[in-house]
Amino acid sequence: MQPAQHHLVFEAIGTLWSIDIFTSKPSFDIAQLDTQLHTRIAQFDTDYSRFRSDSLVMKMAHQPGKYTLPADAQPLFDLYFKLYTLSEGAFTPLIGNLLDQTGYDATYSFESLPAEEIQTVPRWENTLIYAFPHLEMLQPAILDFGAAGKGYLIDVIAEMLRQNDCQDFTIDGGGDIFHATVSSSDLEIGLENPLNTKEVIGTVAIHNQSLCASAGNRRKWLKYHHILNPYTKTSPTTVIASWVVAPTALVADAIATALFLVPLSKLKQIFEFEHAVLTADQRLHYSDNFRVKLY
Repeated sequence: MQPAQHHLVFEAIGTLWSIDIFTSKPSFDIAQLDTQLHTRIAQFDTDYSRFRSDSLVMKMAHQPGKYTLPADAQPLFDLYFKLYTLSEGAFTPLIGNLLDQTGYDATYSFESLPAEEIQTVPRWENTLIYAFPHLEMLQPAILDFGAAGKGYLIDVIAEMLRQNDCQDFTIDGGGDIFHATVSSSDLEIGLENPLNTKEVIGTVAIHNQSLCASAGNRRKWLKYHHILNPYTKTSPTTVIASWVVAPTALVADAIATALFLVPLSKLKQIFEFEHAVLTADQRLHYSDNFRVKLY
């Protein structure tokens, strides 16, 4: 692959971002794009972060009522509703209170309430009335979009790059990647070993696709990690890590989490993706078109 013409590195929404732009028009202004990106990401954070007391999400958490959603909200909310329905509530944006109560809160206390004090996760049908662009909160609840929000933000940034006449680029948002190209070349990405993060277990090739991963080793505390089952109030242990290739980062990110909670057969009924899953017995299971080279 040719060297990048432009390279951006920055921290945002709690993770490190890297953007490589391989082709652009002579009039392309990287400084202007950098400013646009930071402004757009800041707005996304202000809308959807449960870690900010001034965010729209936290306003909804304290004040039930009718809200007009941000203009970009429909793909995100539509996906969550689809996965909520498909999973019979296992994949839900209403997991925020449970994450908070078990210790993954705004202060990162990682201190859990006693088990008997942890509340039941509310049901969508008892809490939300969604009809874009409107959302009615019937009762206070913390929405959390950690399962797909970063992936969606990657897609938003990809569209901004296209609008700035960039056709060949790679976005890496904390290890979740989208690669766009007009060439025939693939991008090969290493798959981190969740049992030894200094190693990779292989590589996977993508082409005008996204690769997103999820694993319980990165954000782990007490007996929990960042994925929680709303019914058992515990973190799944059958799956150690997942990798998903999909046309968009929104779908790849969401499915990487959903594979911890939802049977693969159900997900395949609706979504287009390829995957690999590392299970607790340290076996790697992957789909036929997941273009992996194992080490």
